[in-house]
Amino acid sequence: MVKLEIQQHTAFVTLSRAQKQNALSFIMFKQLNGIIDKIRKNKSVRAVIIQGEGEHFCAGLDVSSVMKNPMNILKLLFKWLPGNCNLAQRVVLGWQSLSVPVFAVIQGNCFGGGLQIALGADYRIVHSNAKLAIMEARWGLCPDMGANVILPSLLQRDQALWLTSHASPIDAEKAHQLGLITEVSDDPLQQSLNMIATLSNRSPDTLAAIKRVTQHSYATPQRRILAKETFCQIRLLINKNTKRAIAKAKGADNVEFQNSKRW
Repeated sequence: MVKLEIQQHTAFVTLSRAQKQNALSFIMFKQLNGIIDKIRKNKSVRAVIIQGEGEHFCAGLDVSSVMKNPMNILKLLFKWLPGNCNLAQRVVLGWQSLSVPVFAVIQGNCFGGGLQIALGADYRIVHSNAKLAIMEARWGLCPDMGANVILPSLLQRDQALWLTSHASPIDAEKAHQLGLITEVSDDPLQQSLNMIATLSNRSPDTLAAIKRVTQHSYATPQRRILAKETFCQIRLLINKNTKRAIAKAKGADNVEFQNSKRW
């Protein structure tokens, strides 16, 4: 499901469901959360690479797999306090909590929860063939994995609003123009390794300090945003228009939405 290998002080985290375009099952959320903790405790790790096995990075949430047990949705969204991270948010923002540089190596499809995980990395190195999308709106939902904490430091407000609302894939060049990704490369893994080699010439304490200072300089009201993400998602999950959106996403032509409720 999710593999962890450490080679030459670099942790390689691989989403490993190539037959499903590495779509996220519930167990993968738990594994990613555990791997982040393992890396945090391993002082020999100097960098992290998140990648997908096969032709794609991640097609997003495996809805049918997660919905086999409705309790899994509750487990993904549950938190003790509104401003805390739930499991879905920890697998995104957890990479930000690490003191080492984190690279997302992206090829093929990078959709929904997959793109949100990539947003948690410090750098996104993307193959020119990649397609990227935050797709929750297509299913009548909103992004709720912590992406809203990170997007303000990457995109202008209108671009973030449009990207999350139209829910359609964009190519790597467009993503680079918007500032969503760091670099486009025909060999994103090698490019990431080259960048890690450059950073290895710097003190790890210096890199950790720079990461923390930069995070503070781009800080958003994280607890408030995380609470709002989860609150809105729960309201949408019980909203009749969400069922209509799911039917529309599955190809139903005669779906009409009801008037919006106050938000």
